[in-house]
Amino acid sequence: MTMRSSKQRPPGLVAIDREMARQHADALASYEQAAALAVRIAASLKSTGRLLLLGMGGSHAVGRAVEPLYRALGIDAVALPLSEQLGQPLPIEGKTILITSQSGESAEVLRWFEETNGGTPEAFGLTLEANSFLARAASSLIGAGGSEKAFAATRSLTISFALHLAILSALGGNPAAALTALKAPETPEISGALQALAEVRAVVTSGRRLQGLAEAIALGLTELSRLPCFSLEGGQLRHGPMEMLGPSVGVVLFRAADPTAGLVAAMAASAGEAGSPVVVFDASGEPPLAGVATIPFKPAAGMAAIFAMLPVAQDFMIAFAAARVENAGTPVRSTKVTRSE
Repeated sequence: MTMRSSKQRPPGLVAIDREMARQHADALASYEQAAALAVRIAASLKSTGRLLLLGMGGSHAVGRAVEPLYRALGIDAVALPLSEQLGQPLPIEGKTILITSQSGESAEVLRWFEETNGGTPEAFGLTLEANSFLARAASSLIGAGGSEKAFAATRSLTISFALHLAILSALGGNPAAALTALKAPETPEISGALQALAEVRAVVTSGRRLQGLAEAIALGLTELSRLPCFSLEGGQLRHGPMEMLGPSVGVVLFRAADPTAGLVAAMAASAGEAGSPVVVFDASGEPPLAGVATIPFKPAAGMAAIFAMLPVAQDFMIAFAAARVENAGTPVRSTKVTRSE
């Protein structure tokens, strides 16, 4: 792998730096501002008992990440790409629907409201843009600080999680550990992990309960490095795709202090035996795993683990890309707001 030698930071990454510098403060403000509508959404969820989370790209990854958190509070939660819902829809009657779109203007969002004749009374939005189509079409939680300007999602992910934290709190969840993670960010060293993946030509990210976070980071890695970087839930990675592993395929795992931590540890061992360099974002509280590059965090689970790991994983994906791409952060085949299907 030829590493980039230029010392000039690309404008696209400078823009991402700017977003990330604001994300903790904006996430805390978003959580506070969301309280009133979050109570309404929680009341809807208590009434329906069922949640359909719809979004595209990073917004869908957020839905995947919070699925288990709603399920733990007794809500039958399913996250689906909005494009899939348009093409092969699940029934929406009797469900609370949360549609996430950072811009509020994605083509799929516009079509969903058109095809459902304006949505349903139990449909709500999550967006960064108060003047967007989504914010006008449905009662919406609005993230603080306005739209994200940089290409790859960073600040918008953190804010979207904070908006969900407000809903989960209104449902009876305890937000204390998650808020602490936002107020006192951890900054573990990532250089060893970057060195471990210095020669790879593709990356697979994986988790168990943190699979949604793994999917968000895989998307960012792909967008910024332009290498094949994708995500497979831990069990799915076991069932056949282990065949692709080897020195040129890096494996990035996410492990929290939850009952699936042992399964993540077993995958780390298996991936290492297959010859892949392995990085573990580890908030399990367990001893570091042998033969892997560990990025350690204080013991945490659920949203607290997400808030602790996410900004560090963002730093990791940015540095990974900056070493490989001259103009990382400037898209060549995509746009920030995807207006076509």
